[in-house]
Amino acid sequence: MSAPAVKPSSSTLRVVEWDELPDSVRQIPEGYNPIAEGILMAHQVDWLRIQAQIKLCEKGRRTGITFAEALDSVITAASRKSAGGMDIFYVGDTKEKGLEFIGYCAKFSRVIAEAQASGVSQIEEFLFEDQDESGNTRQINAYRIRYASGFKIVALSSNPANLRGLQGKVIIDEAAFHRDVSAVLDAATALLIWGGRIVIISTHNGKSNAFNQMVNDIRDQRYGDAAQVYRATFDDAVANGLFERVCFMKGEPATPEGKEAWYKKIRNAYGPRKAQMREELDAVPRDGNGVCIPGVWIEDAMRPGRPVLRLALPDDFTQQPVYRRDAYVEEWIERNLAPVVAQLNPDLRHFLGMDYARHRDFSIACPMSVDQARHRDVPFVIEMHRVPARQQKLVLFYTLRGLPRFIGAALDASGNGETLAEETADEFGHNRIQQVKLSRAWYGAWMPKFVGLFEDSTITIPQDDNLQQDVRGIELVDGIPMIVKARSQDLKDPDLYRHGDFAGAGVLAHFATLEVASGPVSAKSRRPRAASRIIQGYA
Repeated sequence: MSAPAVKPSSSTLRVVEWDELPDSVRQIPEGYNPIAEGILMAHQVDWLRIQAQIKLCEKGRRTGITFAEALDSVITAASRKSAGGMDIFYVGDTKEKGLEFIGYCAKFSRVIAEAQASGVSQIEEFLFEDQDESGNTRQINAYRIRYASGFKIVALSSNPANLRGLQGKVIIDEAAFHRDVSAVLDAATALLIWGGRIVIISTHNGKSNAFNQMVNDIRDQRYGDAAQVYRATFDDAVANGLFERVCFMKGEPATPEGKEAWYKKIRNAYGPRKAQMREELDAVPRDGNGVCIPGVWIEDAMRPGRPVLRLALPDDFTQQPVYRRDAYVEEWIERNLAPVVAQLNPDLRHFLGMDYARHRDFSIACPMSVDQARHRDVPFVIEMHRVPARQQKLVLFYTLRGLPRFIGAALDASGNGETLAEETADEFGHNRIQQVKLSRAWYGAWMPKFVGLFEDSTITIPQDDNLQQDVRGIELVDGIPMIVKARSQDLKDPDLYRHGDFAGAGVLAHFATLEVASGPVSAKSRRPRAASRIIQGYA
């Protein structure tokens, strides 16, 4: 039987609401038996019919593709070589995925053993010896089922460095989420030399991910006839009886009302994260890290040699006396911040945006100058982590007093940031300090303007991986660019995490350039401190 046709590209798809689904999907035929035609649903059968050397499934969650692949793997490994039998190697992105897959295989194996009286052993845990290209070896946990045919199913609990050494069929599950997607896919293709097969299954993880790039390459016939793509969405599974099977397994009656409520509950669970819902349920990849601002725009805006000044304090810093805390931070200002401020262009008007944080996230201060051509320039950035509010005020006030031709600033006045914003307005003037309550409406009004700076090449920022990561964290939520990404690991300190912090400070700074129009503030003198004599223990 011929394989099913390749389905249309994701660019032609849109999310269909419940009321738009065909009646055959929304209604449950009277007396319907969800397993009358077998254990697999129609899309699972279509998937298994594909016999290409490389077959790839871009799937929605809850579609059962990995479950179907487990059944096919048991049949393949239990067959003689003359009947197409071969070893099966499953490579998941987590240890739990490997255990789940081998568990499915064990259940199917016992059923086949009872029906055909073939010898099937129990699941074995063993150490798989892995060797990288340099000849270095390591042992990783693996799970195995061996068959009377002489073949086996092996579920590896970690990404093997040398997939090239495996022979048979390799299943790469959730490929888009592996630590090094490109390396895994490149290594797997070497299996084809000896007649092996590659099965790649995954939900999407952004358009820029190597998994999506491979999807596009296969569709563009860059692999010739050796590869084929199949798409299985959540709606495909619903149309093929997923809800009815869920009810069957729970021993509950399946009703049209229950089906509608169940369907809407799953989709509504994503809330405003429509792009994530389309990616995880409808196999439509998001623009990914940088849905609003492509990476090439950010790279074009970055300039080397501009500092990102970081002040990250230990947890016990607050246990020190106030005078010691002030002294330490003032010494940090003199050593790190003062020389940078002294180099600023005295002829340009300067503004500042600050996204406040106290504990989990970074508190970011983003100075921004504007020239005669209305070009925005970020000469440096200040990052503060676990810095008490009092010491953050020292850093902020010094910066504002030192900015040449300082016009005004916009500060995050949401939550804990409100107090610092008020004190700054009292110090520098309420007409110069905008106290911003961040909200969906505010983002809708101002974030597109910040995104436009990158699109029009009218902003320059320091060249820094963390700043790039923050800017790429801006995503569309129902048409509104917002900072909604989950926290990501800080690239300079793996123990810290970020939440698009610089993007928040940047949009506030740009807001200040458009909304604050008063004349410059005269700098106030700072009271000198002999800080260097009393900072022992934090130098």
